[in-house]
Amino acid sequence: MAARPIVTIDGPSGAGKSTISRMLAARLHFTYLDTGAMYRAVGLAVERQAIDVADSVALKQCLDAIVIELHPTENDDVQVIMNGEDISAAIRTPAMAMVASRVSAVPLVREKLTELQRAIGAQGGIVAEGRDMGTVVFPDAPYKFYLDASAEERARRRCDQLRQKGQVADYQEILDQIVKRDYDDSRRALAPLKPATDAIIVDSSVMGPEAVVAFMLGHTGKAAV
Repeated sequence: MAARPIVTIDGPSGAGKSTISRMLAARLHFTYLDTGAMYRAVGLAVERQAIDVADSVALKQCLDAIVIELHPTENDDVQVIMNGEDISAAIRTPAMAMVASRVSAVPLVREKLTELQRAIGAQGGIVAEGRDMGTVVFPDAPYKFYLDASAEERARRRCDQLRQKGQVADYQEILDQIVKRDYDDSRRALAPLKPATDAIIVDSSVMGPEAVVAFMLGHTGKAAV
């Protein structure tokens, strides 16, 4: 029996990739590969150890010692374990998103995580979301999407998420962070944020999650067979 295919969902921060990827994976009975969480985990380790990412020796030692586990939860989310510690909450902050963007531009980090991601994807049957899933990590994936939304809409969504958790959210500060991250991610030399040439672009600015998933299922429904 042939291995089930890979679905990639790339796009900028806050476009809804995690939500859509979880939902689509559940509908297809695939595994959800949260690559953003993997970069945030590395970012957290780098921050905690006060490592200068330009120090390749210290960075490699840090990467060699990291064991990252992704476990599905009952609500189709992902629990992130790093070296035995549940860091799921610690990595889901705007500040850690900025750190993840910075470390993801470092070749050593990218090589390490790309290797891990390809190992997970080797069996097929995954929905992989990130920045370069369709362009670099899984360029031969048969189903590729690029999920986008305006910076303003992404900032509004992020504010709503934080406030629902009882956290303080400054819209302008979050918008500025999103604009800066878009700029940095799209202009970096290594694996810049951009749609794969054969990706289907989906603008979620005026589409709810169910509508986006229904659209994607129209293209990938047969993948679950």
